[in-house]
Amino acid sequence: MVFIAGGSFTMGADTGMEDEKPPHEVTVSSFYMDKHEVTNAQFAAFVEATHYVTDAEGKPEAKDFPDVPADKLVPGAAVFSAGTGWAYVPGADWRHPQGPKSSIRDKDDLPVVQVSWNDALAYAKWAGKRLPTETEWEFAATGGKSGLAYTWGDDDFDPAKPQANIWQGDFPNQDDKQDGYSGPAPVGSFPPTANGLSDMAGNVWEWCADWYRPDAYLSSAKDNPPGPADSVDPQEPGVPKRVIRGGSYLCAANSCMGYRPSARMKSSPDTGLGHVGFRCAKSASGK
Repeated sequence: MVFIAGGSFTMGADTGMEDEKPPHEVTVSSFYMDKHEVTNAQFAAFVEATHYVTDAEGKPEAKDFPDVPADKLVPGAAVFSAGTGWAYVPGADWRHPQGPKSSIRDKDDLPVVQVSWNDALAYAKWAGKRLPTETEWEFAATGGKSGLAYTWGDDDFDPAKPQANIWQGDFPNQDDKQDGYSGPAPVGSFPPTANGLSDMAGNVWEWCADWYRPDAYLSSAKDNPPGPADSVDPQEPGVPKRVIRGGSYLCAANSCMGYRPSARMKSSPDTGLGHVGFRCAKSASGK
């Protein structure tokens, strides 16, 4: 893990999406952050030790999908394909990220994906760690520098010297792979941040501890904000969401630009996706 010395910084941005506003100063205590996203090998060790079954491997409950025929309620997850977008694929899970015909064989150093927030939390507890708060995540991504445009500085993405694994080309139809990848890259494939963290921009989104609310910053605490007490997502009322950060290999300049350190996104805590993983944190105080 990498030690992140505490301090104060301006969280959020006045030029980003509405849920990144308003910029506000917060103070963060020192903590530790995983150098890179949790890998397939690390998650496999957890599953082998605990016999854990991920959300994607469990059969969906009929009460959660009242309009779906019983014979269609099978384990699986959403998978992205260029040109067609997202589709639910039976049999997709962390061992088979693109569906039953895919595999993580010989991909030990790729970030684990198709893991839900619940799965990430279970791993973190097993490892004696926790998920980072949204504030800790942004503080670590920027090195505590206020107003930083990207984790690597203020210069735009340079395809000639790629700083992160993101989408180049016409999203969602064609990824030109100028960074060398059209999917997740092995952790540490791109230059780390100034404080030694890999892939804080792009590669895969990362789960944070916080509930998601678009108005979270309007009432945020100034010292070590724990996040909202509950979730509100106006786009899906009644469906609680957790925060994901950092963007992924599917983020492009002509779409989400989620690889900006202030960018916020959300997902249901029981849902795994092919572009979402996580890394862990640990309080320097031992708590």
